[in-house]
Amino acid sequence: MNQSSLSALHTSALTSLPLLARGKVRDNYAVGDDRILMVASDRLSAFDVIMGEPIPGKGVLLTQMALFWFDKLGHICPNHLTGEAPESVVTPAELPQVQGRSMLVKRLKPILVEAVVRGYLAGSGWQEYQATQSVCGVPLPAGLTNAAKLPEPIYTPAAKAEMGDHDENITFERTVEMVGVELATRIRDLSIQIYKEAAAIALTKGMIIADTKFEFGLTDDGELVLMDEVLTPDSSRYWPVEGYADALAAGTNPPSYDKQFVRDWLEQAKVNGKAWDKTAPAPRLPQEVITKTAAKYREALDRLTA
Repeated sequence: MNQSSLSALHTSALTSLPLLARGKVRDNYAVGDDRILMVASDRLSAFDVIMGEPIPGKGVLLTQMALFWFDKLGHICPNHLTGEAPESVVTPAELPQVQGRSMLVKRLKPILVEAVVRGYLAGSGWQEYQATQSVCGVPLPAGLTNAAKLPEPIYTPAAKAEMGDHDENITFERTVEMVGVELATRIRDLSIQIYKEAAAIALTKGMIIADTKFEFGLTDDGELVLMDEVLTPDSSRYWPVEGYADALAAGTNPPSYDKQFVRDWLEQAKVNGKAWDKTAPAPRLPQEVITKTAAKYREALDRLTA
């Protein structure tokens, strides 16, 4: 573990490059007009609210996990990595903010479709299935239970929301209206292929990828490129295989490698004697929740790369 991950980075403050945008987790800086330096901070968002306390080392773990997957999946689809060292574009004084937690990537034209693939019934998908026996317009067999494996992975896209809003589930037909039938079909087919390969790899490491979301962009000459983060616990639902069968039998959510600890704690948190209303500012996270969440992210990476 490098030195920079030992002290948490809530917000990066590079002055040698122009800031393009701050997302929930990543700070993006312009490097010329054709590249972006993506710095993964240790911020954590839950219920679309950024917590005041960072999770030490989280940005490093997310970046290492994304790099692991980009490496494994490069034969399916080109990705946005330039292959150049992020450290090469900042000043020596700024290295601690960048080391281990950054990617130097190509600047692409983002496609405003979140490519969501679900291999298991969980979260909002389970909620929707109970009401309609389908998820985002995809009909499913009767009799499925919470956390059940689907007969085949399904593609359930979402439209990217403005900062602070929830992404909105949409139908495949709607993505065709947005980007045209050829591109919409290619994104769908690639997303399912990437998910299937990744899920098979994860299973050999004792982990289930229940669902995930991918983001794509286009180069100037129209090539489709996988971008942003890929298959991290922030963008995917990871379950350890041990404990899955018991949870499935009981109809409960399996234990997971993500911010579930934080969500569970926030669900019962009180602000001025009342339940937190899920708007900013968030309640202060106790040290125990921070430590447990950091350990979960670390365990996910350790299992995957073992």
